[in-house]
Amino acid sequence: MLWRLFCPIAQLVCNLRYQVRISSGSETMTTANNHRVGDDNPSKFNVSVIMQQSPSDSPWLENSWEAVGLIAAGETLRESDAKSSQIHRKGVIARFLYSGFTLKLHRDECESYYYNLLSPQPHCYVVANLDDQGKPEPFLVSLSYDEAHAYLEGDETVYTVPMPAELYRWTEAFVLEHYTPKKRSKRKRADWKSSQQRPQ
Repeated sequence: MLWRLFCPIAQLVCNLRYQVRISSGSETMTTANNHRVGDDNPSKFNVSVIMQQSPSDSPWLENSWEAVGLIAAGETLRESDAKSSQIHRKGVIARFLYSGFTLKLHRDECESYYYNLLSPQPHCYVVANLDDQGKPEPFLVSLSYDEAHAYLEGDETVYTVPMPAELYRWTEAFVLEHYTPKKRSKRKRADWKSSQQRPQ
């Protein structure tokens, strides 16, 4: 049923106690605190990616890499050039923090955000270049599957990490404000029985 597709988004709407404020003959949707949906939404998030290095099973590569986490810092973190630093090591396994990435949402990507939110496990996508030894250099973090897939087709490496709760809420508010899901129209079935009964 179509309504099932809207459950995660609709849940947020149900949790908000909306009031209608009449101003100059127009209706404005507000929350119980008289704030429009999205008013308190930050315009961007500064994020850092946690990459894990471990021994590789391949005879051609010394190490294998995977993205294991993402830290969202809102707008409080100053933007800087992407840089990495080791934050943990246990035996042959090490973790590195890649910082300096900025996440921004775009209206033309709303449909991709929407379906990302509806998935069983919403993801953030980390796009990276690999050097000759297979070491990744992340250069982009995105919440859009379409954008990540475009880079994947261009031979870049794309890692996925679970979307942090604060980024989920941020993206959900943005989608609620800027996107209206399109209802799929049902195809009209041909009436084969009637056509067979027509006189020749």
